[in-house]
Amino acid sequence: MGRVVTWLQQHENRMFCFVNQRIQHSVLDRFFGLITHLGGATATIFTALSLALLAGGEWRTAGIQSCVALAVSHVPVAIIKKKYPRLRPYLVLPDTFTYKNPLTDHSFPSGHTTAIFSALVPLMYVSSWALGLLLPLAILVGISRIYLGLHYPSDCLAGCLIGTVAAAAAVTFIG
Repeated sequence: MGRVVTWLQQHENRMFCFVNQRIQHSVLDRFFGLITHLGGATATIFTALSLALLAGGEWRTAGIQSCVALAVSHVPVAIIKKKYPRLRPYLVLPDTFTYKNPLTDHSFPSGHTTAIFSALVPLMYVSSWALGLLLPLAILVGISRIYLGLHYPSDCLAGCLIGTVAAAAAVTFIG
C-alpha cells in the first residue's frame, strides 16, 4: 500500500509543479489572482443570496439550493481539515510560486473549490447555457488554487466532489 501512496503522491506533485511552475506567466498571474476570489466566501454567498432574494422562478429556487449547499458543504470541509491536517504545497515543495498572502490553515480539501461548486451546480441544473458557462468557471477556480500554490490537485478534486454532492442533494430535496 505504501508504494501505491508514494506513486500517487509523486504524480500529484508533478501535476502540481506543472500547473504552479511550468505555465507561469504575468497574464495568468493576474487572471488566476482575480478568478480565485470567485470561490471565496464573499462572492459565493453574495451570488447565492442575491438569487435567493432577488430572482424569480427557477432561478430563485436555484439560489436557495445554492445557499443550502454552501452551508451544508462546509461542515465536512471543516471536519476533514481538522482530521487530516495536510500542509499547503508552498510549505512543502521547494520553488513553489505563491500568491501575495498565502494561507496558513490546512490544505485538504479546498474550501474555495467546494464553495464554487456548491454555489454554481444548482444554477447549472437550470439551463444548458448556464452549465456551459459556469462549469468551466468553477473548474478555473479549482485550477487557480493550484496555480497560486495554495492547494494540491487532490485538494481541489475533493472540494469539487464535496461541493457537487452537497449541491446535488440540495437540488434533489429542495425544489
